[in-house]
Amino acid sequence: MKLYIILLMVCFSACKQGNDSKVESEPIVKTEESSIEEIELNVYNFNELEPLLNIKDDKIYVINFWATWCAPCVKELPYFETLNETYKSKNVEVILVSLDFPKQYDTKLKPFMVKHKLESKIVALDDVDSNTWIPKVDKNWSGAIPRTIIYNKRKRIYFSLFNR
Repeated sequence: MKLYIILLMVCFSACKQGNDSKVESEPIVKTEESSIEEIELNVYNFNELEPLLNIKDDKIYVINFWATWCAPCVKELPYFETLNETYKSKNVEVILVSLDFPKQYDTKLKPFMVKHKLESKIVALDDVDSNTWIPKVDKNWSGAIPRTIIYNKRKRIYFSLFNR
């Protein structure tokens, strides 16, 4: 996972630290006292998600496609949380895009978010037409997860720690 941070630093070392245009995306803060009912999960179809993948400002966006049922995804989540905590004040935003099944948002995804105290912004993608939206994310992506996009208005890289 240190490779993610190194890639982030190397690929975007030239980007400025200021951010003139703000995109609202406050994470849902989860504490031990948080209950599953209190979590408001933003659920998007791909047309609604796509703008998050193409924001044109100087902020660095780290977008990770994952699911609670994906062991490699779960294994790398703590690294994204560390990245979020370490760099959120340095013009970096981590967005975790859950590909969990819609019927399991309340029974699996939200409890997972509470249990692991995830602080990064989390959105759920509910779009069954993956053959259409996957190539729009990355024409070389097979759809296997985890998959990460790191981008700003100048550069974009696609990365997967466990598979391509």
